[in-house]
Amino acid sequence: MKRRLAARMAGTMALAAGTAAALTMPATAAPEATPLESIAEGRLEAMQRDLGLTLQQVRERLQQEKIADKLQEQLQSSLGGAFGGAHFDADLGKLVVGVTDKAKFDEVRAAGAKAELVDDSASVLNTAADTLDGVERRAPTSISGWYVDPTSNSVVVTTAMGTAQRATEFIRSTDVDTTAVRVVESRESPRLFTDIIGGNAFYNKSGLRCSIGFAVQGGFITAGHCGNRSDSTSRPAGTFAGSSFPHNDYAYVTSSATPKPQVNDYRGGAVTVAGSREAPVGASVCRSGSTTGWHCGTIEAKNQTVRYETGTVSGLTRTDVCAEPGDSGGAFLSGNQAQGVTSGGSGDCDRGGVTYFQPINEALQTYGVSLVTG
Repeated sequence: MKRRLAARMAGTMALAAGTAAALTMPATAAPEATPLESIAEGRLEAMQRDLGLTLQQVRERLQQEKIADKLQEQLQSSLGGAFGGAHFDADLGKLVVGVTDKAKFDEVRAAGAKAELVDDSASVLNTAADTLDGVERRAPTSISGWYVDPTSNSVVVTTAMGTAQRATEFIRSTDVDTTAVRVVESRESPRLFTDIIGGNAFYNKSGLRCSIGFAVQGGFITAGHCGNRSDSTSRPAGTFAGSSFPHNDYAYVTSSATPKPQVNDYRGGAVTVAGSREAPVGASVCRSGSTTGWHCGTIEAKNQTVRYETGTVSGLTRTDVCAEPGDSGGAFLSGNQAQGVTSGGSGDCDRGGVTYFQPINEALQTYGVSLVTG
């Protein structure tokens, strides 16, 4: 049965939505142990602190997520139109895959994931989100954004407290499939993380400071709202060769400084970047930024549209990792895989909050550059 358009109250500071390749991992295969000495000490500490895990639980989760990453890519391809999204379930320690055709359950289980019957395919949900993007300018100012949530198999629209009816009326005025949409009232008030002095950073020509994301050949990737094309930077010295904001939030800065395949863990060490394989919803993720350092949490949703005061950005990934102004552009990683660069969010690192990142692979493809990896 299709869901009805629903509105519910969320009294917390921000919505916690909690929200698939060539290799097949047998369901009975035991994951190889991850040598703790290969993981930066700061990252281990942050995951224990922010996710409430023991050292052994951190190691087990990282291995489970490594398997889930590969399964998500594999099953998304093999299931085709029956793929209804996927997320990592930390309690189960495995990938949960939404499937619109129950006849495909055995395929999912044989691969080592859990299958759940859902109403809508990932394609349907992404189309609904894209439809909302097309009419974003008509949306009430009370709506802070929307995203695809694989855990509830819906597109979640977040709106200010007490404004669910207004948001519902807007959705009904569009061509979107309302049965695939869920309205949630939230205290989120997204803002861009800029203009705060911190540690590992760069400055744009106006003296405002952002965080470096990932080193690429010839420079680095950061957030688009940190500078415009042709703007200069200092520490390191460089030039914005390209910048996209709003709509997207990524930029490419060329620099003569030596690029390193590392991300500062703010504990006196660094994480070596090995690639940019996309992690599923529910996977752990850690962020490095020049204001608040290193913090961890989980990926809550993808294809998030955020309506900042200075412009709307679509295609972001939503997390429950905290961040603050000045962290913009900083790196998000899952394991040793680059995920994206910090865009903005709500809350802070005292109270917690929601932070969005711009997926890194889109930026790399746009500028035709490759990550520096180790």
